[in-house]
Amino acid sequence: MSSTQTPDTGEFLTFTLGEEHYGVDILKVQEIRGYDAVTRVPDAPDYIKGVINLRGTIVPVIDLRLKLRLREARYDALTVMIVLNVEDRVVGIVVDGVSDVVPLSQEQIRPTPEFGAAVDTRFISAIGTLDERMLILLDIETLLDSADLGNGPALESAA
Repeated sequence: MSSTQTPDTGEFLTFTLGEEHYGVDILKVQEIRGYDAVTRVPDAPDYIKGVINLRGTIVPVIDLRLKLRLREARYDALTVMIVLNVEDRVVGIVVDGVSDVVPLSQEQIRPTPEFGAAVDTRFISAIGTLDERMLILLDIETLLDSADLGNGPALESAA
């Protein structure tokens, strides 16, 4: 059983990674911006693209496609960075595109199904249903905790 809390209701910023739709709690979103150049950090995992200077704050940038082991990441005019504020940390996540903000009621949010050991569902807090679409609601705190942000000497020295 997952230790994450299933959200009961709320508004979620929806975005796409490949053909799938994902959602993140809108209250954690600081801003949405186009993807621009990042400063690479030596010895960082592939999914940590580097850091950006966002109005004086050094922000680590994670490519969510690589972190979730999805298809190869492509960067084009539609690639978007969502800047999140999570547990007093600011981090950018790179996604294929942002869709919209959707409210989900308790009836539209279902617990994450159990897949056994074959599928890592630690980063999924719930599944949202929206008309005919399904939204994978991300547990962004668990996702970012697993990314070792700010714990490595490379990111500390960049700050």
